[in-house]
Amino acid sequence: MNRGLILKFENLLQLRGACWQLRTLSYRKVSRAQWKPVQSSAHPVGSILLYPHFWQEDKSINIALSQRRHLATKEETKKKKKKVLLTKGEVEIRQKMTVEELARAMGKDVDHIYEALLYTDIDLDSLEPDSILYEDHIKLIVKKSGMKYKSAKLKEEKERENTDAVKRPPADPAVLTPRPPVVTILGHVDHGKTTLLDSLRKTQVAAMEAGGITQHIGAFLVHLPSGEKITFLDTPGHAAFSAMRARGTHVTDIVILVVAAEDGVMQQTIESIQHAKNAGVPLILAINKCDKPEADPEKVKKELLAYDVVCEEFGGDVQAVNISALKGENLMVLAEATVALAEMLELKADATGLVEGTVIESRKDKGKGPLTTAIIQRGTLRKGCVLVAGKTWAKVRFMFDENGKAVIAASPGIPVEIMGWKEVPSAGDEILEVESEQRAHEVVAWRTYVEQQEKLKKDVEVIEAKQKEHRMEYEKKHQQLAHLTWRQRKAVLYKANKHVMFLKPKEKTEMDKNVLSVIVKGDVDGSVEAVLNILDSYDADSECKLDIVHFGMGDISENDISLAEAFNGVIFGFSVKANESIKQLAAKKGIKIKLHNIIYKLVDDLKEELNSRLPPSVVENTIGEASVLNIFSVTVGKNKIPVAGCRVQKGLLDKKMKFKLIRNRDVIWKGSLSSLKHLKDDVQVIKAGMDCGLSLDKNTEFIIGDEIICYEEKEVPQTTSWDPGF
Repeated sequence: MNRGLILKFENLLQLRGACWQLRTLSYRKVSRAQWKPVQSSAHPVGSILLYPHFWQEDKSINIALSQRRHLATKEETKKKKKKVLLTKGEVEIRQKMTVEELARAMGKDVDHIYEALLYTDIDLDSLEPDSILYEDHIKLIVKKSGMKYKSAKLKEEKERENTDAVKRPPADPAVLTPRPPVVTILGHVDHGKTTLLDSLRKTQVAAMEAGGITQHIGAFLVHLPSGEKITFLDTPGHAAFSAMRARGTHVTDIVILVVAAEDGVMQQTIESIQHAKNAGVPLILAINKCDKPEADPEKVKKELLAYDVVCEEFGGDVQAVNISALKGENLMVLAEATVALAEMLELKADATGLVEGTVIESRKDKGKGPLTTAIIQRGTLRKGCVLVAGKTWAKVRFMFDENGKAVIAASPGIPVEIMGWKEVPSAGDEILEVESEQRAHEVVAWRTYVEQQEKLKKDVEVIEAKQKEHRMEYEKKHQQLAHLTWRQRKAVLYKANKHVMFLKPKEKTEMDKNVLSVIVKGDVDGSVEAVLNILDSYDADSECKLDIVHFGMGDISENDISLAEAFNGVIFGFSVKANESIKQLAAKKGIKIKLHNIIYKLVDDLKEELNSRLPPSVVENTIGEASVLNIFSVTVGKNKIPVAGCRVQKGLLDKKMKFKLIRNRDVIWKGSLSSLKHLKDDVQVIKAGMDCGLSLDKNTEFIIGDEIICYEEKEVPQTTSWDPGF
């Protein structure tokens, strides 16, 4: 009985031992760690001796695990050796590395790099962990750290093939056909340019413009009764739109200069003449508003002589036509003069092959997406054409004329609105047709690459200029310390620069309250450009910094509200809208949205916003004046207090107000009175002509002839000194 129990117990032990060995083997396979035999009370020596075949299995497992352990150790040793090689002897460096990259390559922290640069020409104040270091400084840091450097092998970058699209060679004269002239109407603001075009087109364009002022270029095709066609560009006359006028002259054949008969030559008139001369475009003079009693056309012609605009009656080649755009007088005479000049110029173009043109204006439409107004200069544009302009491209989906009607084709000289752009191109960009969408992608990629390279080149130039400046400062400092030994020099430099170590990394400072962050949104590219040009003229950063956070086309969006909230900014919209949900969101977040349709009103609003950011100036308002006639002192406790006997000459002295003591026109003291007495009584106010005694403090002495001024301080709102010029 006892023997049977012993056998059962031994069998249980045997089973338990086998399970334990299998589990251990499985675990070692997974973890691949070093295997060590486990001693436990569950594995009595007796069980191993009783069952030798299990001991043999256990022995074979030991041998296998021992081999595996040996191999793993070999691989680990190799890896360790490689790591030691990187950190021990040499640091692999490149021509350009950031501070952080170099620290990582050296196995050091960023502070070590700053410390190594303490005695160099690098400006540590402007150095950040992501700042770029160049090869000479990298080598210097590695040497100072007692390490060696090895240049990393760089992959030789192949020169990128130019895949840009270019204009076709000049066409064969045999294939050229007549085209409509492109005429730009230029002149001063409110001289009647849009009214003239309105009369020619028989539409009400001027009534639609905000304040009767053209806000962006309009391109229109006018059909004359004679059957002739003329493409007109109506450009803004306002001072803010100079760039748009310049752009208009570069795609035009003839310029009609509109001058009001009663105003004569004005600022934008002179500028328009200059634009026409720069573009080498002939002029026709249209003297408008001749129906007014105060009109003087002859005076206008004489004034223009000073600017090299010589009319035919004075022996020049400029045709002059007296018109009234509002009443429609002499408009056909002006049209005939334009057609006659166009015939003399023999305007022809190639209507075959790939399309070439120019973007006159671009905008974003909610339903149609990015749109451009363009003048076709070569080829015939049709639906499905693939176009490239700037760094964007389009597959033409639809084309529209100036009245919004869909057109099938647009030949040279015809203005057309194009739909199908991926992004909004910039006004003035050259339009070129390419063979396929793949080719368009290549062109855009190349142009983006070129722009990046140019930007990189400019950045390098700026960095090099800054380094040169720091090097000169460094050399200058060392010349001043040239008489010292190297130990003394090092000690002086360390004392001067040790505070820099505690400034790294720089912490972000709170946003300056004296900053106006603006977000600009416009209906078209030219409008945004005009507003940005105005903001570029801002020159009062010392008063209030103007920061343009974002600009773009289209109505005010949630993204604009988020940006304004993040930067504590104001949104300025020009000829755009903000729907009710956007207005409510802005009101909830306390964001100002300023919407305008007239450029000078937007500028006035911007100036008001700048004024609100300026701290008020403190102005002293004099209330009374008194002169010191006698001096004596009064003992208060152990102190002698100087007292002045005064007579009030002007106004009154009020003890509650502030006082100042003036001697020989210099302010000696400012503050509040200690006491004010009339005879022996304490008083609050002394009027003109009365005598009084007053004391300031125990340390301020009086001299007969001193002046006492009583004044109050008032805060007065400041106004910005910035003047945009209109």
